[in-house]
Amino acid sequence: MIKPKKYKSYLLHNFENIPQVRQYLSDADQHAIRVVGSVLPFKVNNYVIDELIDWNNIPDDPIFQLTFPQSGMLKKNHFNEIAQARKKNNGDKELVANKIRYELNPDPAKQNKYNIPLLEGMKLTGIQHKYDQTVLFFPSHGQTCHAYCTFCFRWPQFVGIDELKFASKETELLVKYVKENPKITDVLFTGGDPMVMSTSRIESYIRPLINSNLQNLQTIRIGTKALSYWPYRFVTDKDADNLLHLFEKVVKKGYHLAFMAHFNHPRELDTPIVQKAIKRIQSTGAKIRTQSPIMKHINDKPEVWSEMWSKQVKLGIIPYYMFIARDTGAQEYFAVTLENAWRTYRKAYQSVSGVARTVRGPSMSASPGKVQILGINEIHGEKVFTLRFLQGRNKNWVGKPFFAEYNPKANWLNDLKPAFGEEKFFFEKGHH
Repeated sequence: MIKPKKYKSYLLHNFENIPQVRQYLSDADQHAIRVVGSVLPFKVNNYVIDELIDWNNIPDDPIFQLTFPQSGMLKKNHFNEIAQARKKNNGDKELVANKIRYELNPDPAKQNKYNIPLLEGMKLTGIQHKYDQTVLFFPSHGQTCHAYCTFCFRWPQFVGIDELKFASKETELLVKYVKENPKITDVLFTGGDPMVMSTSRIESYIRPLINSNLQNLQTIRIGTKALSYWPYRFVTDKDADNLLHLFEKVVKKGYHLAFMAHFNHPRELDTPIVQKAIKRIQSTGAKIRTQSPIMKHINDKPEVWSEMWSKQVKLGIIPYYMFIARDTGAQEYFAVTLENAWRTYRKAYQSVSGVARTVRGPSMSASPGKVQILGINEIHGEKVFTLRFLQGRNKNWVGKPFFAEYNPKANWLNDLKPAFGEEKFFFEKGHH
């Protein structure tokens, strides 16, 4: 019998109240959290603190690294700037923080420029539409999380800069947009985390979609970290049963309900409560798929990935994506070179059975699309990266192999140059 747990979260202003912080973290550690947390968002809860972090392995514990800011997550000059602003305490702290934030590439892959669609000449700022088949919807009540990942590429959603936020309350505009774009088959609810909302609130967003007789809509996806950070949401929270009934309604209406779960480390799969939550979600007919970036300090070893994928398959979950951490926020701290990411993926992939090889990667969600690293080859005496698009702004790019000069230091797509003397990659000649 799993007992309910009362949810308790901690932000920057009260993290010192966490008993383990007082016991295990030095004054210097706490100072670093305050400084980095003044620029990048910080939030953690009692499930992560009590059941996931190994406090005897601080600071190396991967879940600690995943949720608690570390000094190296800011460049030294940025760290010193914000530390000085905090010390002066003269009201300039937020100005300095915002200046640094804008230097951390808060709009990776040019989402604001390219992804926001128009409906009857009006910008839909709570929607992104990058690939033909899939539209992303950002419910305004779901633009926070149970805890914040230190690597999160959506960190600008949480720092109070309105022009960088995606959010919408207007599901009717989403319904109309899907209806007027017949190529759309999938709607992805994302954030933040839609699973921070009450069931009645979630239903208010989903019901109009499933009741609108949209002939082109096949799949409703929910992007969430809640299974990792607050699995009680699906088991003992007061409206957990109502949430599962909602999932059943979606499935009974004939839609594929895809639960896109973020698991970054195998430990997140080990607690009895998460395993119970997984079974309950699966009992509704929903399918759980998993994804994560590969990151230094957290999961940059093949054994971690093979263990994670194997545990997922054992629990009936479908491994889906290994990503490269996006070029934003604390990327330098987490960055794994493209070569090392590919070698890690390949070694892990080789050591799991065929049913776990549903996973795709390593993949960069860059401005032109999702670019997969297929390998390192030698062609006509030239060492090259072999790549392909898994998704693209232009559907004709998808599945097309291409080649880049070998660069052992490359961490991202814009670190690469075309191979064989080409001036530009084919996709650089125009996104659209």
